[in-house]
Amino acid sequence: MHNGWLIYSDEDIEVNKAYIHWFMEEAALQSIHLQLVRREDLTIGIHKQRQVLLNNHQIEPLPEFAVVRTIDPMLSIHLESCGINVFNNSHIATICNNKALTHHYVHQLNVPMVDTYFHKASFLKDSPPLSFPFVVKTVAGRGGKEVYMITNELEYLACRKKIKGSDIIMQSCHVQQGKDLRVFVVGKKIIAAVLRESNTDFRANYKLGGSATLYTLSKKEATRIQTIIDYFDFGMVGIDFLLSMDGELLFNEIEDVVGSRILSAVSNTNILRLYVEHIKKHIQS
Repeated sequence: MHNGWLIYSDEDIEVNKAYIHWFMEEAALQSIHLQLVRREDLTIGIHKQRQVLLNNHQIEPLPEFAVVRTIDPMLSIHLESCGINVFNNSHIATICNNKALTHHYVHQLNVPMVDTYFHKASFLKDSPPLSFPFVVKTVAGRGGKEVYMITNELEYLACRKKIKGSDIIMQSCHVQQGKDLRVFVVGKKIIAAVLRESNTDFRANYKLGGSATLYTLSKKEATRIQTIIDYFDFGMVGIDFLLSMDGELLFNEIEDVVGSRILSAVSNTNILRLYVEHIKKHIQS
């Protein structure tokens, strides 16, 4: 029997109870004991020149692996330094939870993307580097939050005040509005692609009321996506793309702590079973 931790914050536990139960069930079916651990109960640091990892202020036997389902790259780094396999690993957590870093690395792979500028909001000048309209996103925003459509100077100035102190990206919005593609990935494999659409918002996020349908990738699209997958060491992620006016996929972001509600809504794919299989193979190799 393998032992692992499933780490969530208190806030996220409340809204993901069914998903957590499903995850633990799938693990048990593959002879893995998956213990739910609250991030708030963990203490990490250095004590008397030694790394420490406490759960509820107690020293516990360390798990073989941890699935970190909260945004906390430092936690992932510390767990790995204690000899624990972490999914997604700290490198993925660090890059993919920063939109600027993600665009920087994916650009090295010659994957098409919209014009994207990296800024500290406090350094923004009165005139932006892009013509209106454009989109402003904080680098750490998730789920369509902290994303702003800027159509004129007044909106730009108001947004600049609102996000002061944040690291941001600014992007051209010359794409099909209210439409994007999420590609679910486990390890080195594309599991499925889902087209998300909204008739009421420029963001297509399912949680924001968008609709979803399964999408069949062309050979060219799959090959381009595989270029990203082969470069990174993913556990389970969602890779998101915008669509150009002529339908070309344009890289948008990589979701580290990706949910699968949208995939379950449009298919019978058991992505958690596939993820647990991936984890088990990794810790046994």
